Amino acid sequence: RVQCYSEKRITFLIMGDICTRNCLYCGVSSGHPASIDPDEINHISGLVKELQSTYLVITSVTRDDLPDYGAGYFSSVVKAIKQCQPSCKVEVLVPDFMGKTGLVKKVLEAGPYVFSHNIEVVKSLFSHLRPGGEYSRSLVILAAAKKMNAFTKSGLMLGFGETTDQIYATCRDLRDVGVDALTLGQYLPPGKGTPPVYKYYSPAE
Repeated sequence: RVQCYSEKRITFLIMGDICTRNCLYCGVSSGHPASIDPDEINHISGLVKELQSTYLVITSVTRDDLPDYGAGYFSSVVKAIKQCQPSCKVEVLVPDFMGKTGLVKKVLEAGPYVFSHNIEVVKSLFSHLRPGGEYSRSLVILAAAKKMNAFTKSGLMLGFGETTDQIYATCRDLRDVGVDALTLGQYLPPGKGTPPVYKYYSPAE
């Protein structure tokens, strides 16, 4: 945290803190989201300018309740940040937009530095841990972004009981759709009622 702030790198969660999905591993509350704060973009822009941020990650809860699943709002946030702090690089970490690739284009038209969508878990565990999503749908979103010449990124959590072969298979699937960067992270339960950790991976692994 200290390193991120000293380098003026910040992550913003936009569109509220209530998700329309219910991934089993997630600590974010699930339910019916409230309306988006009309002053949110101004608050973000003001803070970015005040802190002279050099790199931002803009992510969100999943908003299946919105007509465009929040794609237009992502675009508006990126544009506002670039207007107030042109030198700041913006990475967007987006939901799957229900697989609608036209919405990927809407986000990319704002000119983010990195387009990121997390696959999160291996294919065999996807339907159980991410019942509102689809493994193939996530790949479609990433593939579409790559075809639109975006620098693409994804993330995979480990520790749910996946095998080494399943990890490699997921990596290959991501590479096959042109993903440029992949982060691997250790799953840690965010609270009671979430899945247990089946394995703690060492940094060497």
